Order: sequence, then structure tokens, then C-alpha cells
Amino acid sequence: MAGAAPRVRYLAGFCCPLGGLASGRPRVLCHEAEVFLSTGGELVYVYDQEGGLLTAAYRFPGQVWHLELLALRRALYVLCARKGIYCLSLDQLSRSTSQGDGDSEDGELPSCVIPVGPEACVLPDASLCAFTVLDGTLITVVQGPAQWKMQLFEHPCPGEDPQPGGQIGEVELSTYTLPAGVPGKPADPRFLPVLCYVSPPASRVPHGHLWGSGSFTLKEALFGLLFGADATLLESPVILCGLPDGQLCCVVLKALVTSRSAPSDPKALVKILHHLEEPVIFIGALRTEPQAEEAAEVTPSGEDVHSDCLVALGHSGRMLAIKASWDKSGNLVPELREYCLPGPMLCAACGGGGRVYHSTPSDLCMVDLARGGTPLDPTQFDEGLGGLPPLLCPASLNACSVVTLFVSSRAPAGGTELLALSGKGRLMTCSLDLDLEVPGLSRMTRANTGQKIKELLSGIGNVSERVSFLKKAVDQRNKALTSLNEAMNVSCALLSSREGPKPISCRTTTAWSHLQTQDVLTATCLLENSSAFSLDHGWTLCIQVLTSSSALDLGSAGSATTYTIPVDQLSPGSQREVTLLLGPGENGTFDLPVTVSCTLFYSLREVVGRALAPSDSFEDPFLDEDPPDVLPEQEGICLPLSRHTVDLLQSLRFPGLAPPCTQASSLLSPADPVDTFLEACREPGSQQAGPASLRAAYLPPSVACIKVSAELLRAALEDSHSGVPLCCATLQWLLAENPAVDIVRAQALSCIQGVAPDGADVHVIVREVAVTDLCLAGPIQAVEIQVESSSLADTCRAHHAVIGRMQ
Repeated sequence: MAGAAPRVRYLAGFCCPLGGLASGRPRVLCHEAEVFLSTGGELVYVYDQEGGLLTAAYRFPGQVWHLELLALRRALYVLCARKGIYCLSLDQLSRSTSQGDGDSEDGELPSCVIPVGPEACVLPDASLCAFTVLDGTLITVVQGPAQWKMQLFEHPCPGEDPQPGGQIGEVELSTYTLPAGVPGKPADPRFLPVLCYVSPPASRVPHGHLWGSGSFTLKEALFGLLFGADATLLESPVILCGLPDGQLCCVVLKALVTSRSAPSDPKALVKILHHLEEPVIFIGALRTEPQAEEAAEVTPSGEDVHSDCLVALGHSGRMLAIKASWDKSGNLVPELREYCLPGPMLCAACGGGGRVYHSTPSDLCMVDLARGGTPLDPTQFDEGLGGLPPLLCPASLNACSVVTLFVSSRAPAGGTELLALSGKGRLMTCSLDLDLEVPGLSRMTRANTGQKIKELLSGIGNVSERVSFLKKAVDQRNKALTSLNEAMNVSCALLSSREGPKPISCRTTTAWSHLQTQDVLTATCLLENSSAFSLDHGWTLCIQVLTSSSALDLGSAGSATTYTIPVDQLSPGSQREVTLLLGPGENGTFDLPVTVSCTLFYSLREVVGRALAPSDSFEDPFLDEDPPDVLPEQEGICLPLSRHTVDLLQSLRFPGLAPPCTQASSLLSPADPVDTFLEACREPGSQQAGPASLRAAYLPPSVACIKVSAELLRAALEDSHSGVPLCCATLQWLLAENPAVDIVRAQALSCIQGVAPDGADVHVIVREVAVTDLCLAGPIQAVEIQVESSSLADTCRAHHAVIGRMQ
């Protein structure tokens, strides 16, 4: 539709539920200047196009499913869900409207909403799902326990319940599976059946006078081919029904009426025309012949148009078109074609010139069944028996989310006007000037044809570049989603395992090693993945080393150092080892105790931010999000793994306990040659003059004692140290995290002398004592843990370590 110029004009807005209107229930009808509209709720609105006013609103006792307008009787028929069919007179509507005060302040409802009572009900039936009307005769489709039924009622009047004699025909259409619902209350069908009248061309009733709004007239050739000789000879209207299972079936009206007096096989009354294999949402007819011939046949009222093509649309986009044509032998045959259009279909309508208008959630489109159709027999062109186009290309009308359509008869000559209701509840008109298409195409020259080809090729290149960019962006986001899913699984596994071994753990051990010319204390963190998930891109192992304040300077603050180690491809069952230096520091001292905390960190900005940020120079208007605004305030996820404290008892060395094979290679630093020479030259009996030697010679060692109930210790150590003397078990427990604990356990020691990191001797003695000054009943057996050292700082550190274990 290169030359078409659709003009959309919004008329009014109506209330709609949260999320917008759904397809299948809203309806729009037009009679002269009045528009009758239902949004699928309980209200039916009356809108005056000339005055631009919402003149009335009628509240029905249930959800409105369908509207039909009978112009000659000036009656509006309304189907309410689980209630029945109601009839309102247009004259009564105008009188009640004149008594109102006009529009309301909000512009959505008039000043009074008129309730519709049970006196307006012409056919109460809770199982009604669809109906159509002919001069007061109602044909309905009801939802039975296991099948659809078509019923015919003759002249029901408002306020009167139809008597058994009022039903003049019934036939079963098709079986179906009952949808699940509340016990005792049937569930509403997702898709409603579609009903319409088809009139033969020989009908004496002018089209549009006694027929309802959902009816049309077919040409004689197509009518006879579709419905057979019986319907043609009887000049009987035919009821077309499209079911939610995809069946398109027909019933001859006069055969349905006579079947009650002369019953035969009921199934013989129903003829299956086609099966779309998807819910039928629309049945219509149109004229596909040239407009000049059509204009000669149209009555002055513009209503009595004989259509030569029957169309039916399915919810998923399948379209059926049936037309009378000639085969190669010269026989008249029905030409049937199926087209696949973009779906899902929300609604459709047939217009002039062989055009079908249909709506999807993203666009309102038009297809032309007349364009491209050529007759198989050129001599028969005057009779309008041309073929159907092999392919349909929808043309966009630049309107989206239209849930119901109606072709207005108020359009100027050569144009089309559509009444539409959007998913947001807005009533609008879409005017199309379709005569501009052909002249626009005829003015195409060779020069601008080449330019047009260049523009198309350039557009193809841009689309290809855009597709490549979008594919790259989609791949990045898929990887980010996969990584986020893994991160969620890892987080849930760690947070849910508060007791017992964790699926991902980090163990910290300490050891002494010799680096260059000095001994250093190191901590080894072993990250082990015992889970079923892999730690990939975005994960980082954070190790924080927090030193305490110096024991000699109580006013100094501790310092913290954080190490970040990226974790890449740590698959299930794998391990990762990290070794850190704990001391000595820059001043040559050891700040103990030291706390080593291990944490897993997942960076959201690194993973999600990279997926949201444009990674190409090509600017895409649909990917203009700013990653910092999309991401949460937190930059990542922290999952604590372990917290380990390294104190003096763990860092003690015991050179005298080393096995004989290792005594030659002591962990202590080799003697400096200058010190060895000065030691050899020193006179016998002389002493060093250093501060440490003076303190050791003239000051007694610092001592700290802790007494603990022997009964409590024995109960606490019974499981892990059964059969071991209490003093030996206590010393082994204190040195459990020291590398020399195996030697202490093998020699069953209860006292031990070691070397602190700064070189001072530390003596740990465990013995059993009797405490007599606590209880009048007698002495209490206790275990005394005594630490002594020539260094006051080391004594404090050892005492602090013992207290920590006791706590």
C-alpha cells in the first residue's frame, strides 16, 4: 500500500481492565451515526459520531459476549454470559438518552448508567455461546455437556420465556472436550463460536433490512457449489458456523425447520465445508470483481451487494478463501485456497474491492484478494469467475492492538472507513483513500526504478547489519542468563547448607617456609568445589587478612588487606590453592592473631552489564538502555565461605621435637657467618649484651595460668581423645592446628617448649592440680594450663590463644 494514506482519528476512550482488552469478546456496530460498543464487560455504550458524544451506557447482568443489530426492527440484541439474550429497542434508547444530562465529568460514562432488567431478556439460557438474528428469529449455539448444539427459536418476545413450542429446530454440530472449571460451574470457553447468515441471491428479502449485522449474500454460482441444489431450489438461507476446534460447517435453515416435523438423521443436516485446525474467529464474504461492474449492481442504498468469495480466518493466522471458478474441462468448480498470514489474529472485517482487514497484536493489516486474480477461461471474465491470487502480502495500516473491527458505510466514494477499538479501550476511525494506489504505481519510470532498487539494496544491508547486531546481543544475553542461573543455583546451595559440609568450601592452613634469607609464615587457602555446578566467568575468590593491633601498643589500629583471585572454570570436583604471606611485616614483626576470611563474590556488573551494554559501533534504537540504570544498587553477590584465625599456638615452632632425620635441616635460619666468627672469638664466660639477653638474664619470665575444671575438659575431649591422659589430650587439643601436633601426639607430651615467630622461647605446661579455695566441700580437680615466656608480648598472645579455644 505504497500510495495509501491511512488517517487515524480517536473518538473516545472507554474503561478497560488492567492489562488491556482481550480479543474475542469486545464488539463494535454502527447504524447511521450511532455506534454501539461493548468492551467485553457488563456495559454497552452508545456513541454519537456526529455530535462526538457518549450518549448512553447500559449495564447488563453479565459479561457481554456478542451484539447483533436488526436495522428494520430497530432492535439491538445482546448476549450476556451465562444469562441469555436481551433485546433493546433503538427508539427506547433514544428516548432514555434524551432524558439524561449528557456526558459525565470524566468523559467516559454518561451521567446515568441505565440498568437492563430481566424484562428485556428474550431467551434466558446459561449455555448460550453465540447467536444470529433474522427478523426476530434467533439461531443460537449452546454449549452442551460434550457437544455444540445449534437451536432455532421463532419470534421470542421480550419478557416472555420461550415455550417448548417456540423452539422449531435443533441439531448437534460437533463434540468437544469440556475445559476444566470449578465443580458445578462450567468454565467459559476461551474462543466463542462464530455464526452468520448466508442469503441466496434469489431471496426476496432485501439484504440489511430483516437480516442481522452478521450476514451477507452470495452469488448464485458460489452459493450452489457450496450448499448444494437443495438450498438453491428452496431459496433457503444457510447458517454458517465456525467452531473453536476449527470446523467450518453449514446448516440449511429451511431443512432445520422441517426436520422437527419429519425427523431424519440429524447429522445429515450438518455439512462440513472445511477444517482450519485452529479456532475460527471470523467468517465473511467480499466482492473480488472490478469496481465498475460492482457499481452497476449495487442498489442506491449501497447495501445489496452479491459477494463472490467466502473467507474464514483462524486464530493462528490461517485464512481460507473459496470462490467459483472454471477448471480445464470447462466445468464450474469451487476454488479453495489456504493462506498463512502472520498471527495471532485478534479480529477481522471484509471491505469493498476484495480487501480483508485483520488485526494482530502488533499491526492492523490489509490483504487484497482481487489483485492478481485472473480467470482460467478469459471468455468467462464477465461473469466474475476469476481465480484467487496464489499469494497474499499483508499491507500495514499503521495501527496496533485492535481487538474489534467494523467497516463503516459512511466512507466517501473511493475510500474505506474502519471503526476500531484498541486494546486500551480507545474507539477510533481509520480512513483509507485506496484510489491513490494505482496512479502512484503507474508513474514509476526507469530512472526512479533504479534509484528504488538501490534504496532497497541499502535497506537490505541495513537490515542484515541490524540482524547481526541483534543476534550478537541475544547471544550475550543468553550467556548472561545462563551465568545468572548458575549463580542462583550456587547461592541456593551455599545458603541452604548451614549445617554439615558445604558444597563449596575453603580451608585455611598455616606453615613455615624459608624465603631468601628469612623464615616466613604463610597461609594456604584451598577452594574446593564439591557441588554439581561450575564456577565460571564472573566469580572471584576474595581473601581478607585482618591483623590485630600490636600487643605493645594498645592505641594502634589493626590493618586489613584484601586479595582478589578470579575463579575461571572451576568445574565440579576441582580445587584451587592460594598461598598468602602472613609475616613478617615491613618492620620485621609478626602481628598475631591474624584473621583470614574467605568469600565468593559474583559480579553482576561484569556479567549483566556486558550483556546490556552495546558491544558494537552500530547504534540500535531498540537497545538504548543504560546498564547502570538497569542493574541494582549492589554490584554483586557475596557468599561467605570460611573464617580462620591464626594465633600464636598455631605459629609456634618446636625444633627439639623434629624427627632425627630432619634435625639437620632445621627450619631456623642458618647462622650468619659474622655471628659465628664473633661467637668463636668471644672469651669464655662472657655474655651477650643485647636487650633480649639482658632481659632473660636479669628478669624472670612472664607467666600466665588458666585453671579449668578437669571434669568439663574430660567431657569435652572424651570423643576425640579417648584413652589418652587428660593433660596430654589437653595439650594435643591446644596444638590441634599446629603442624607439630602429630609429634606431640606420638610422644604423649604434657609440656612443651617452642619458639615464637619473633624468636622468643614459649613454654606450655599442662598439669592436674587441686583447687581448695573454691568449695567448702573439698578440693576440686582442675587442669592448669601455664604459658611462660621471656617476652611479655608472646605471653599475652599465648594466653589470648588459650582463652579463645576455651571460649
